[in-house]
Amino acid sequence: MNKRAYNFNAGPAALPLKVLERAQAEFVDFRESGMSIMEMSHRGAIYESVHNEAQERLLSLLGNPKGYKVLFLQGGASTQFAMIPMNLISEGQVGSYVMTGSWADKAYKEAKLVGGAHVAASSEDKKFLAIPELSSIKAAENAAYLHVTSNETIEGTQYAEFPDAGSIPLIADMSSDILCRPIDVNQFGMIYAGAQKNLGPSGVTVVIAKEELLAESPSNIPTIMRYSTHYKNNSLYNTPPSFSVYMVNEVLKWIEEQGGLAGIHSKNLEKSGLLYDHIDGSDGFYRGVAEQGSRSIMNVTFRMQSEELEKQFVKAAELEGFVGLKGHRSVGGLRASIYNAVPYESVKALSDFMNHFRQTQG
Repeated sequence: MNKRAYNFNAGPAALPLKVLERAQAEFVDFRESGMSIMEMSHRGAIYESVHNEAQERLLSLLGNPKGYKVLFLQGGASTQFAMIPMNLISEGQVGSYVMTGSWADKAYKEAKLVGGAHVAASSEDKKFLAIPELSSIKAAENAAYLHVTSNETIEGTQYAEFPDAGSIPLIADMSSDILCRPIDVNQFGMIYAGAQKNLGPSGVTVVIAKEELLAESPSNIPTIMRYSTHYKNNSLYNTPPSFSVYMVNEVLKWIEEQGGLAGIHSKNLEKSGLLYDHIDGSDGFYRGVAEQGSRSIMNVTFRMQSEELEKQFVKAAELEGFVGLKGHRSVGGLRASIYNAVPYESVKALSDFMNHFRQTQG
């Protein structure tokens, strides 16, 4: 096998090698059925057992919170931006949104189109390079929910703790940091995430929600857009992205093997610590973008003295097998996405490369 790339893509992102190898071994003939899981009926017993197992395993990793249901949906987190207000905002209500960057802004704009949206707090004055103080977050009096984006991949910020939403549901888009650390699910009415950063390949979107938020949906929205449709049909109302669900289940098994969320968290702190220490100790050659207390352990964003130097860095890195280090086109700069499946060895190799580049250029 060719040497694997040092994959720092922001999404679709690295998958655990062990999971890819298991999937490869089972790809043509799944559980001696004579078929790939991709060829099976989603109504059949074999696929359904994988589907249910993935739901149970996800809740188990999150401490088996009572009264929550897992849905496997399609359309990415971007479809959830519309489904949430369509399903949850009643007449005379709004959704309250904490504005922390590009993804929070997209969610807010969809709610504005669909129901009504209110800004509960914003860090725009800091160019979205920090998470707002939790004490500054105030939901509207007529808010149906409070929405946060737990990790902003573009700016490289992440909530260290979450706000208390009081009697209204707290909803979190965790697309880019779900399962990177232990959380108390009971704080949330709903968590949702596109799979392609920390959970598996693209194609499936995971929703973990209190059952009362899913059980009844407005009858005037399209059937496929109602949470109640998917809740009542165990996410099998229409054909699910069966291969993606199977892969999510394999990734969840791998997380269990890493010591669950506590084990994964400790590895993520080690990886992000290595890069941030290197950036902070480079005498300004590299400069961290996000403010200290808001730094993401999933997306390390940094700059150099000039865009010209950044271009040289990316070019030299690519020649050494590093992939995905260019910052998002909307902000420029550099970004290393170090999701759960990115091994420590890749991060160490990047740190060594950064050191070498600094010595030759500085």
